[in-house]
Amino acid sequence: MLQPVGTHARFIYSVIRGASRDEGKGAPEFVKRSWLRCLDEYGLDPNSNAEPVVVSRQELLVRKEQSLELVSFADPEMAHLYRQLAGSGHSIILTDSDGVLLSYYGDPSFKGAASRTGLVSGAVWSERHGGTNGMGTCLLERAPLIIHRDQHFLARNTGLTCCAAPVFDHRGELIAVLDASGESDRAQQHTLVLVNMSAQMIENRLFLHRFRDAFVVRFHSRPELVGTWSEGIIALDLSGAITAVDRNALFQLGCKRADDLINAPLERVFNISLPALVERSHRKSFHALPIYEARHRGRVFAVAQEPESRQRGAGVTQVALREEPSTPTESRSALDELDFGDPLMARNIEAAKRVLSRDIPILLLGETGTGKELFARALHAASGRADKPFVAVNCASMPEAEIQNELFGFRPGRIAAATREGQPGKIVQADGGMLFLDEIGDLPYALQARLLRVLEEREVIAPVAEAPIKVDIRLVSATHCRLEEKIRRGEFREDLFYRLQGLMLALPRLADRTDKRALIRHVFAQEAAAAPKVSLSEDLIDALCNHQWPGNIRQLRNVLRAMIALRTSDFLDLADLPSDYGLYLRPAQPAAPAPEMDSLNPLRRAEREALLRELDLEHGNVSHVARKLGVGRNTLYRKMHRLHIKWPVKKPLH
Repeated sequence: MLQPVGTHARFIYSVIRGASRDEGKGAPEFVKRSWLRCLDEYGLDPNSNAEPVVVSRQELLVRKEQSLELVSFADPEMAHLYRQLAGSGHSIILTDSDGVLLSYYGDPSFKGAASRTGLVSGAVWSERHGGTNGMGTCLLERAPLIIHRDQHFLARNTGLTCCAAPVFDHRGELIAVLDASGESDRAQQHTLVLVNMSAQMIENRLFLHRFRDAFVVRFHSRPELVGTWSEGIIALDLSGAITAVDRNALFQLGCKRADDLINAPLERVFNISLPALVERSHRKSFHALPIYEARHRGRVFAVAQEPESRQRGAGVTQVALREEPSTPTESRSALDELDFGDPLMARNIEAAKRVLSRDIPILLLGETGTGKELFARALHAASGRADKPFVAVNCASMPEAEIQNELFGFRPGRIAAATREGQPGKIVQADGGMLFLDEIGDLPYALQARLLRVLEEREVIAPVAEAPIKVDIRLVSATHCRLEEKIRRGEFREDLFYRLQGLMLALPRLADRTDKRALIRHVFAQEAAAAPKVSLSEDLIDALCNHQWPGNIRQLRNVLRAMIALRTSDFLDLADLPSDYGLYLRPAQPAAPAPEMDSLNPLRRAEREALLRELDLEHGNVSHVARKLGVGRNTLYRKMHRLHIKWPVKKPLH
């Protein structure tokens, strides 16, 4: 039993024993239940200085292998959540059902707390080992929750605020916890909402993957939310019987148990058969269709998907459904051409494809140069509006009066516009097609209300027109700034923000992408189209992959363009790098400032000198040195980093 020694221990003891009612008012019941477990079941001491429990590297590898599917689907959602909370000091954590930390996105400002509290891969955050905490307590409570500062049982964790949400599989078994932890002064409810949304998106992805070879019905009471985290999903086998129902579907249908629906036909749930819903979904290009619940007659919107193998054209599936013509395999769209293997980009492309035929505005987030306009053009080319205009307007490149004229048209009789008098604005020009508003965050405040009216009324009051002009546009906007911050400062209308954010997609920085090698080759092929014999060395590609690229893809394209233009041969190598870019001067992500050479022991200093001689003999060619030493290039790069050898400049041969 806990002896009340220390301030934190006395606080816990007084609250759970009812000795301090005033202090206990802020502790939720689930926190008190957890404290009692820590005391009575685990025998933990709040003031324990024991090192955090971390499983062995081998056990961690085994657990990751067992959870490979979970981690692969969680990773893009974690990256997206991390970007949503960027700058807030949070780190995004995924644990398995035993509370073992599998995956971690850490905020640089949070490294100190992470090292103190054990937020590292393999750390065990179950209550038995970590006391009351977001991940461990969520595993037992099976519900989203916040553990804020002093609510942690162990005193060493009281600087943290943890927002955690459970992840369930298709059987309703808790398989993981998603958590956002940081050193926040307040328990932020909106952070918990974002975490819970991401956890449910992971569930949806796992469910759809698990039943990729089944018929799937996706539905919601609002058509624009079909395909989002809150949709309900039902899986049916090839005979048309229900095999699984996710928890969102149970909630929307008012059912307590999935077993009540298993093996039943779809008519038990809705007023339509599976064959009819499949046929209508095909006919309506997979728009969500209005149907009605069988029990309560409430209206919902649904779409039915065929088994993945059937979608790929792998023969006609033998089902007890009405025969339909098989759909041909779809060719790669313009959006697919942007997928080079990065998980976050793949997620963005998949999400964009789901709303291609729907009237849902898209907001692209990302740093300058990440390819937001390129993504918007690919959206347009892949959509049913591809034969209509794509009209782009940069809201940051013109003064307010000029942007107003550009968007809404020119007033007759004005000298400045005399040569273009009567020309319609860009919004009218985009009628039937897509309007791309780049840097929407810089749109002058006075024009934001006019844009909002256009989006709501679908008409433009143009200066040169006698009556409002009806327009049919698909809106895609983009920004590099945090619109939430602008809203707080009164620089951006909150109602316009909500109208723009039908689907928000965050494009990753080039430095963060996992597909850099394939992307570099693709951009190079585009730039070298007029000189097909030009090629890149592997060492040069390695250098390009390891650079920070503050200007992102735009900067990469300019570097490649300069090298092609200034080349002295058709084989580009490290020596061809433009000197003003200095790509070889530093590694991409140094873990910490390099220590002085004096910190190396005599053996390491000798090893460093020997390696420098080899690099000098091979004129800085890392590939040659690696072959000579019998190691891989990556191994050699790591050794160079440990020995504080900067990226070598390849010397010209004499």
